[in-house]
Amino acid sequence: MSAVSFTSEEILAQEAELQFEQFDTDTAWEVGSALRAEAVKRKAGVVIAISRNGQLLFYSALAGTSQDNAEWVRRKSAVTNRFQHASLYMRLKAEAGGADFNTKYYLSTDDYLAHGGCFPLGVRGAGVIGTITVSGLPQLEDHALIVDVLRSYLKK
Repeated sequence: MSAVSFTSEEILAQEAELQFEQFDTDTAWEVGSALRAEAVKRKAGVVIAISRNGQLLFYSALAGTSQDNAEWVRRKSAVTNRFQHASLYMRLKAEAGGADFNTKYYLSTDDYLAHGGCFPLGVRGAGVIGTITVSGLPQLEDHALIVDVLRSYLKK
């Protein structure tokens, strides 16, 4: 994959754009399967997790991943669940203010990790109801994988 970069403004626009009209267990399976297929196509060893209101609806660990990736998923998801924004957005926001994310918000690195790869699961009219998380690539590529698949899935 070529080099990617994102600004805070771009990520906020992605969050506004990439929302679902509805989201159920079948949708989780379809989106998760699309993420997995794209990861396989890119030869990317990633863990993919989709949760709605704290319930894990989809999980896949591809070859080359480990328990460490599952921990990164947990910690990145905690950031998005708490702040209702992409984990990469929260990292960039802290850095723009000249601060380390965990120091700024007094959060333990054992539980919160503001690295790219967790995207808020938004439903129009309902707000953020969960998370879509990828771990295994460099953080900007984790984020880009989610955005690329959501754009395709939502036909944006």
